[in-house]
Amino acid sequence: MDLALLRTFVTVHRAGSFTRAAALLGLSQPAVTSQIRTLERQLGRPLFLRQARGVTPTTIGDELAHKAAPHLDALVEIAETGLDEDSSSRTLHLAGPLEFTSERAVPALTALTPNGESFALRASFGTAEETLEGLAAGRHDLAISTVRPRGALLSATPLCDEEHVLVAAPRWAERFGADGVRPAGVSAPEQIPVIEVHESLPLVSRYWASVFDSRPVTAGTVVVPDLRAVLACTVAGAGMAVLPRYLCTAALERGEVTALHEPAVPPLRTYFLVVRSGTLAMPHVARAHEALQQAATDWC
Repeated sequence: MDLALLRTFVTVHRAGSFTRAAALLGLSQPAVTSQIRTLERQLGRPLFLRQARGVTPTTIGDELAHKAAPHLDALVEIAETGLDEDSSSRTLHLAGPLEFTSERAVPALTALTPNGESFALRASFGTAEETLEGLAAGRHDLAISTVRPRGALLSATPLCDEEHVLVAAPRWAERFGADGVRPAGVSAPEQIPVIEVHESLPLVSRYWASVFDSRPVTAGTVVVPDLRAVLACTVAGAGMAVLPRYLCTAALERGEVTALHEPAVPPLRTYFLVVRSGTLAMPHVARAHEALQQAATDWC
């Protein structure tokens, strides 16, 4: 059986789409379709059921993928690392959201080698969509995402939950009620300007929907595409913001900002650690994956 056909088959199986597999393999979609049909003729069985959006493996297709994928992954690992190279020292390409990756993930990974051993790390930042697309295309080894990917191409492990807090400078707290206690008849602090990372107010809108069961009505907005800048603007008194607790804990302790509300069930956002299926067989990826999971036990 031709290994090239098997490689194409496994890629389609993981991607769940001829189109996505073609992009990952650098082939045209007709070429991928032709290879799969050739393999199906050789086996005498259909491997995929064509759907309106993508493909679904048949029972035979699942069985073949289960048997072939680990061996193909091992061959790819040998081809990529070489027989004489120490694969544990390969460069790790990490991608994720700017603030969480900078504040949490990168420090945890650079602490892997406290004795001065070499550890090569390259980090890039982007949205969940950009990060997962880059991982699927092979530009990253490991990704942190707030979106759990679908399909068999990418494998996701829950990493930690991030608690969101509604904060403002102390002078704004009087508008909403001392110590975060809402004045009678006030359903939400909508008279306070909002500081956000995007015009769509993603964090504030999610918080309002979860806690107040409504949409925010704001008196004004400041938009800066970095949560650390949002915090700085909040400390400066520009308005209120919804921030991850880990990012604003020090400012809360110093009294630079105050929590406007402490709901019984705070809004949470889950982070996932994502890899391409099969790549945890690579020592440098497995090492980083394990290190982040261990570090995350102290983040939650």
